[in-house]
Amino acid sequence: MKTQYFLLCALALCILSSFNINKACDYASSNIGYIKSQTEMAIKAENINKSRYYAYKALSAIDKSKKQFENCDCEYATKSIDETSANLKNATRASTMASTRILLGKAIQNAIGSLDALSEHELHKSKYASDVLAMNTKETEQEKITMRLPDQSILHEKIDKSLLSYENSLTKVVNSLDCDEAYDYAINVFQNCEKQLLRTDMTEAKMYYNLKTKSITEKALKKLEACKNNSK
Repeated sequence: MKTQYFLLCALALCILSSFNINKACDYASSNIGYIKSQTEMAIKAENINKSRYYAYKALSAIDKSKKQFENCDCEYATKSIDETSANLKNATRASTMASTRILLGKAIQNAIGSLDALSEHELHKSKYASDVLAMNTKETEQEKITMRLPDQSILHEKIDKSLLSYENSLTKVVNSLDCDEAYDYAINVFQNCEKQLLRTDMTEAKMYYNLKTKSITEKALKKLEACKNNSK
C-alpha cells in the first residue's frame, strides 16, 4: 500500500512538472511572437533612431521573459533567444541603417529558431526525467503536489468556459462588421494580450486567460487577413 502511494505521488509530480513546463513554454512562445513583431518594426523603420526604439522594446521583452524561459527549461530555445538578444544589442550600436537591418534580420532568424525549439521541446530531454525516476522528493512535498494538481486544472477549465462567450462575440464581429473594422478590433485585443503576457506581476490565472484570449483572437485574425487580401 505504501509503495502504491509512493508511486502515485511520483506520478503526480511527473504530471504536474510536465504541465507547468508546457505552460511556461506556451508563455515563452507568446512572448517571442511579440519580440519578433517589434524586431520587424525595427527593420521597417525609416530612420536609425526609430529602429533603435523598436529594438529596445524587443530587448525589454526578452528581459521580461527570462522567468518563462527558465521555467520552460528548453536549452535550445534559451540559447537562440540569447543570440536574438545579442544581435539586437549590436543593432542598437550600429552606425548605419544598412548594418542595423542586417543585425536585426539575424535577430529575427534567432527568434524563429527559438520558436521552433519550443515547438519541439517535448522531444528534448528534460531535467525532470531523471529527477522523477530518482524519486528524491520528500513525501510531504508529494502530498502538496497531489493536492494542488486538480486545482490548477479546474481553474483553467473555468477560464476556458468563460472565454466561450468572447469567442462567440468575436465570431459575430468578424461576420457582421466591415473587414477593416473587424481587423482593427481584433488586432487591438491581440496586441494587448501580448503586452499583458510580458508583465512579471501576473498571476497564473491572468497569464492563462491572456494566452487563451490571444490564441482565440489569432484564429480570427487569420480569417480577417484573407478577407483584407481579397478586398485589395
